[in-house]
Amino acid sequence: MTDLTSALAEFAAGPVSTTSQARIVTSLSALDWLAVGRAGAEEPVSRIIRQMVIAESGAVQARLFGGGSAPLRAAALVNGTVSHALDYDDTHFAHIGHPSVAVFPAALALAAWEDRPLVDLLEAALVGMELSIRVGLWLGRGHYQAGFHQTATAGAFGAAVAAGRIMSFDAKQMRDLLGLTATRASGQKSQFGTMGKPYNAGLAASNGVEAAQLIRNGFQPGSDALEGPFGFGATHLGADDINAALDGLGDEWLFENVSHKFHACCHGLHAALEAARDLDIAEPEVAEIKVKTHPRWMSVCNQLQPTSGLGAKFSYRTVIAMQSMGYDTALPGSYTAKICADPRLQSLRDRITVEADESLSETQAHLSLLRRDGARREASYDLLAAMSLSDREDRVRDKASKLIGGDEADAIWSMLRTGGRAADLAERLTD
Repeated sequence: MTDLTSALAEFAAGPVSTTSQARIVTSLSALDWLAVGRAGAEEPVSRIIRQMVIAESGAVQARLFGGGSAPLRAAALVNGTVSHALDYDDTHFAHIGHPSVAVFPAALALAAWEDRPLVDLLEAALVGMELSIRVGLWLGRGHYQAGFHQTATAGAFGAAVAAGRIMSFDAKQMRDLLGLTATRASGQKSQFGTMGKPYNAGLAASNGVEAAQLIRNGFQPGSDALEGPFGFGATHLGADDINAALDGLGDEWLFENVSHKFHACCHGLHAALEAARDLDIAEPEVAEIKVKTHPRWMSVCNQLQPTSGLGAKFSYRTVIAMQSMGYDTALPGSYTAKICADPRLQSLRDRITVEADESLSETQAHLSLLRRDGARREASYDLLAAMSLSDREDRVRDKASKLIGGDEADAIWSMLRTGGRAADLAERLTD
């Protein structure tokens, strides 16, 4: 067995020693995931995927965002898709992936079905999300730049491991699980800005549950499906260096540095929006705005003239114009085709240019504003700027309150911090 697979399997099945911060951040991500899932339950893609699964019928095993129940892997497909429908979930920039929407749907479906305590669910999710980040680092940026969606590819491995941990897999089963997941993980960046992007998250969650169920039933996959000559890395343009994936594994929790979204759009736009907030831009004063961003985002979220709400979530020019005109970019309802068609917004959008800047990191943006009176102002922002745990908690809980109501957000947070059963949390998938 190769070093990467063995090390990941041992980590996935082994004891967990974490900082309290890692556990609190996991609980915050659970609250964030539930809030954005409930808020996105009636999006068109959410209704389509839920209606398909309910129409197929099957065993009543797991609850769905928006109502109804379905078999475990179908529920993971629905809940993964729905919770990414608004593109408002957390992001980890180490590999540019969304950990929660792939892992929590798989972990919660199985933990509730097996009546496990919440502490087991949160620990399994933490291990799964950490492993998805590590796999993403091993795959490297070449994998992402080639067009693979890390949320779906690396995320499937995290979802599988979280499911396997709920099932109490040993290291041998985890090795088999990673091998089988390698033949199922899939997802393309070509789906960005369409219903296909949230579907990618649902695929990751569902693939993880399916692979775990098969391994528990004795399925025997290929043993070298990650690093082998025809393995996932070789066939998906992954990197050969495993050091990034294994460095500090089990001792250092990279998931602690996950970024929660406070604008309801692609995370690549958030640094620019935060910089724009610092400038306090008002539309009538704008002669021009220049945005500088890392080159990677130019092919991800630089749609120049989107016509749909989904497209607007991947457009620097549109979201900055929206914010300048007073629209609240934190509210999902702000992103509509009607707003995209507003002549006033289009006029301001055409005064905004976006440039790639190699000197900026992927989490940084720089804005230059030229006012009509000739004055120029500038601002920069880095999403990795230090945020205290208390500030993070305040912002996540405030976001959840806006999406699902303060009383409900407080009740879910109390449950996550004081304990209970996973089934109790599953009850909160609907209001």
